Amino acid sequence: MLYREAGQFKTTYADDQALLPIAQDRIGLFIILAIAFVALPLFASEFFLSSIMIPFLVFSLAAIGLNILMGYAGQLSLGTGAFMGVGAYACYKLTTLYPDMSIIVVLLLSGVFSAAIGVVFGLPSLRIKGLYLAITTLAAQFFLEWCFIRIGWLYNYNDSGAIEVPTRTILGLAVTGPQATPLTRYMFILCVVTIMTLIAANVLRGRIGRSWMMIRDMDIAAELMGIKPLNAKLSAFAFSSYYCGVAGALMVFFWLGSAEVEAFDINHSFLILFMVIIGGMGSLTGCFMGAAFIWVLPVILRAIPSAFDLNLLAATMEHISSIVIGVLIIFFLIVEPHGLARLWQIGKEKLRTWPFPYAT
Repeated sequence: MLYREAGQFKTTYADDQALLPIAQDRIGLFIILAIAFVALPLFASEFFLSSIMIPFLVFSLAAIGLNILMGYAGQLSLGTGAFMGVGAYACYKLTTLYPDMSIIVVLLLSGVFSAAIGVVFGLPSLRIKGLYLAITTLAAQFFLEWCFIRIGWLYNYNDSGAIEVPTRTILGLAVTGPQATPLTRYMFILCVVTIMTLIAANVLRGRIGRSWMMIRDMDIAAELMGIKPLNAKLSAFAFSSYYCGVAGALMVFFWLGSAEVEAFDINHSFLILFMVIIGGMGSLTGCFMGAAFIWVLPVILRAIPSAFDLNLLAATMEHISSIVIGVLIIFFLIVEPHGLARLWQIGKEKLRTWPFPYAT
């Protein structure tokens, strides 16, 4: 009764192929957007916005980029952190070289540089696949990290080796730098993530997205049907790296404020990989679920002792949080190897027959 499409008639092909053809899905999405755009800005604290919501949105966007490559195109990658770094350093260089350029244009252009690097390191995917391709992207991770450290031009020869975010404004309102408020930065990131998620959803439903999934499922059959592996694989690497590059620029300019090379190390690549696996490969919704599980849940667990006036050392709570997260990861992967998004999908399917669980 709660989640059924009975009585929702489609009279055109456009209605039948809509992004959200079921009315309950559209209502649910509207409620989520209302909470994100209205409720949180009105009632959430600055700590909640800057420490939880902003990094959650940044990692969700990075997870979408990796999921496009792994979940939809079937290409393994362990260099997500490095591609995020390319976007961050490109955004920093563009802001310093062209100080009058709009931060929106700079942000979008930074993803182009990351996409170009992604295409270069995606060339081996034309010959190798699986774990061999993962090793290639791992080599890209270490090589790009070396570039971030050794090429002083990338960070303007700063003695600390860090990139420091300058203040940039939109319509007179500071959106980056120390003068930007957490609410302003949150609203900017939320708009970017919402738009880019919508674009990704429509691309995946179109011809390009279907070609990626054909290559993922059976590349030889896809080639016999007219799909060019060169175009499909390299476009997947470019699209994925673009999203990762924009996420990296958002991470530095709208969250951290400054960053060194350690912000884009292999640990971040594995962190985003875990988000994709836990959330569910081949699902945009799973990217947000995985980011919430990996980033938001540990923050909540670390806040529980203070809520009950328990005096625990920060290191002790960090270990407890890691143990709990590890146990939950094992549990969810045993219950449903396809991730949290699959559990959510199963729940919606059960709602279709409730309260008649044995109906066919």
